[in-house]
Amino acid sequence: MFNPERLADFPEKPGVYIMKDKRNRIIYVGKAVSLKHRVRSYFQSQKNLPVKVASMVSKIEDIEYIVTDSEVEALILECNLIKFHKPRYNILLRDDKQYPYIRITLNERFPRIEVVRTVKKDGARYFGPYANAGAMREAIDVINKIFPIRSCKKDLSEVPIDERPCLNYHIKRCLAPCQGFVKDEEYNEMINNIIMFLEGKRETLVKQLKDRMQEAAEKLDFERAAVLRNQISALEKVLEKQKVVSTDMIDQDIIAMARGSGIVCIQVFFIREGKLISREPFILNNTDDIERQEILTSFVKQFYNNAHFIPKEIIIDEDIDDRDTIEEWLSRKKGQKVYVLIPKRGEKKKLAQMVAENARAYLEQVESREERERIRNLQALEELKKFLNLKELPQRIEAFDISNTQGTESVASMVVFEDAQPKKEDYRKFKIKTVEGPNDFESMKEVISRRFKRALSGDRKFQKLPDLLLIDGGKGQLKYAREALKELGLSHILTIALAEEYEHIFVEGRDDPIVLPENSEALFLVQRVRDEAHRFALSFHRSLRSKRNLRSVLDDIPGIGKARRLALLKTLGGLEGIKRATLEELAAVPGMNRKAAQAVHEYFRK
Repeated sequence: MFNPERLADFPEKPGVYIMKDKRNRIIYVGKAVSLKHRVRSYFQSQKNLPVKVASMVSKIEDIEYIVTDSEVEALILECNLIKFHKPRYNILLRDDKQYPYIRITLNERFPRIEVVRTVKKDGARYFGPYANAGAMREAIDVINKIFPIRSCKKDLSEVPIDERPCLNYHIKRCLAPCQGFVKDEEYNEMINNIIMFLEGKRETLVKQLKDRMQEAAEKLDFERAAVLRNQISALEKVLEKQKVVSTDMIDQDIIAMARGSGIVCIQVFFIREGKLISREPFILNNTDDIERQEILTSFVKQFYNNAHFIPKEIIIDEDIDDRDTIEEWLSRKKGQKVYVLIPKRGEKKKLAQMVAENARAYLEQVESREERERIRNLQALEELKKFLNLKELPQRIEAFDISNTQGTESVASMVVFEDAQPKKEDYRKFKIKTVEGPNDFESMKEVISRRFKRALSGDRKFQKLPDLLLIDGGKGQLKYAREALKELGLSHILTIALAEEYEHIFVEGRDDPIVLPENSEALFLVQRVRDEAHRFALSFHRSLRSKRNLRSVLDDIPGIGKARRLALLKTLGGLEGIKRATLEELAAVPGMNRKAAQAVHEYFRK
């Protein structure tokens, strides 16, 4: 337990404090104008602390701090530390990697657009994150229809000039830069138009295109004028669908929050040039006992820490902490003045109310969907209890599957469902160690034995035992799994096997299988658990096989040892990136020289 007497040594300066538990894990990161006063507030009157905060304080073993020159610098550092460490007691947006981005590869001669989930400092331009993947796909679809840029990942410097253009050229979805059918200037002009489209500057874009069309017509370049006319027409159809919501005609983000039972929805409306171009709902969980103001503040800081565009105005339906500091931070980030507004009346207030209503409507949908899912899951567990003649609901189900290729790279998966929902933090992978050749029975026995030996040894990662054990397979896999449990004195753990061919359930000591009704929620549940175990095992097996194949390919190249192999993979993003890389790109990889780069380049072009 942390000794509050140590706080006497804390400075009365701005900075970031980092709370750790007895296992040296960071559990909370916060910022303060005065480190001493802010941290001391956690230990003065714990009776008045919210339950969640009191729980956190009881787990604090140590507190570190970093002094900064200003509150703004403290805010920036706090955002970065939260993003990196994802502390348990901080309010967290869902992991960035789960949200897609649109990436424009400005680092290539003829850029293209693609969907990615990781933002890198690679010279590309990123738009997002998109919580609504449907809206993102719609934007990409519009772009593809209006602007015929390439979609292929070919290294255009390596494409033979006499190669025929692909189908996209013939259906007017690409101008075939691979064959030199389009000039760099014309292509880059399209890319700049796409960027303006994604930035929401669509009316400005239409005006520019009209000017270029008029210019082309005056030069008697009617073919060019016709292309521009078609682009203008398509863009105007998009503009017709967009609602004018602001007369200010400036870039605005409008943020509002709705709160339910244990769940919060924050809705963001993106207004560009006075028109609503998109909206994104964000769901936050584990927000009980946390004040609305704190939730909103945490969201704003995390959202704009990751944002790649910051509007002139950010309108929020209620006040937040550190508003002046956040405003200064965002202004620095944008390079010009940004206003964070909490409107009390007028048009902006009405806009904030509209967004709040949408947040409430979306939250109701989510809660209704979650309630239906909860009822369906409970029904599935009740049915499973009945069909298997259990005394209690099987709240924790563990499932195992084996995957290999003709007995090589044999692996096993363990997936966990609690209350009929996947609990991915408890998933485990195993490499089969003692079994040679394609023997799923012995492999299953090995992995069951290893899993429960870990539990009996006191391993915290395996300590929790299942109410029901599900084996992917038939009577053979079931027999060997039961043997492993009996040898460990755990024969009381109910074990079933689900045979894929007829979806029959086998139980030890029973000759006839249990046949669940085709429309039963219990059947759907065990199928879902079994399929998840199969998916997890297969993905693990594929990753191992891919790594093995990758090592063997690169190891065949003279002059490429472990250090260069790792540098190539890290810098160029995997084998496909190495294959596509030019000689110059290969030579630029850290640790490579011209001779080694030449060897790699020639190897993949034999």
